[in-house]
Amino acid sequence: MSNRFPFRPKQSLGQNFLHDPNMAEKIVGTLQAPPQAHVVEVGAGTGELTTLLAERYERLTAIEIDERAVKVLREKMPALDVRQEDVLETDWSALAAEHDGALHVISNMPYYLTSELLFALLEQRAHVAEAVLTMQKAVAERLVAEPKTKAYGILSVLLQLFAEPELCYGVPPQVFTPQPDVSSAVIRITFRDEDAPEDLALDDVRPYVRAAFNQRRKMLRNSLSAWAKDQNVTLPNDWGRKRAEALSPRDFGELARFLNAQAESVDGRW
Repeated sequence: MSNRFPFRPKQSLGQNFLHDPNMAEKIVGTLQAPPQAHVVEVGAGTGELTTLLAERYERLTAIEIDERAVKVLREKMPALDVRQEDVLETDWSALAAEHDGALHVISNMPYYLTSELLFALLEQRAHVAEAVLTMQKAVAERLVAEPKTKAYGILSVLLQLFAEPELCYGVPPQVFTPQPDVSSAVIRITFRDEDAPEDLALDDVRPYVRAAFNQRRKMLRNSLSAWAKDQNVTLPNDWGRKRAEALSPRDFGELARFLNAQAESVDGRW
């Protein structure tokens, strides 16, 4: 235990505590929530970001699974709404309803939770306005990757189709205790109705994107054979002869519409 932190970070919880006040200010400043917004911090830890957030936002909720951190936060900020829970079990719609408005989420989250939290926010994007997240730099680069690149994949397509991710800046290992073995980066994601296709839900697209990238070296007529070849369907735009990385997020949206329509026509014949 150091003089700066009241307890040792737990490796099992993926804890890397931010200790640099300048970086904390920069991360909090990346959040573009208005003063009256309901801000939710995920993985508040010992409160490096929380203290700054509490100075700016009256409606602040801190979610933390570690009972040691919860105790510290409640002692340090008695008026703060601190909830000891697993963020993967958080009811985002109920949280948004408490103050009748979309949530602004901020997190220096454990790396192992990154994908699950991103998918949770995507699934609940109707209740989330923005998210400012610190994650591994390599993962952050995947979120904003362009087609026909090695980093382009499932998260790239789904985040860019249903939201607007922006890689803001890098975060060096030296600002954390303990220092992670990799570099980090801050991503800001905005969730706006105009950013997402009106006629598609996440689960209308996700099965095709996953199947395509899980066999990314195969042509789409093979990786999507469960929907295409087996139903004797020819994919439009000669996409059947292309690999997953060749299609843009909008292309995958169009592909999902096509395959969903084919499935509905087959169901209708029965």
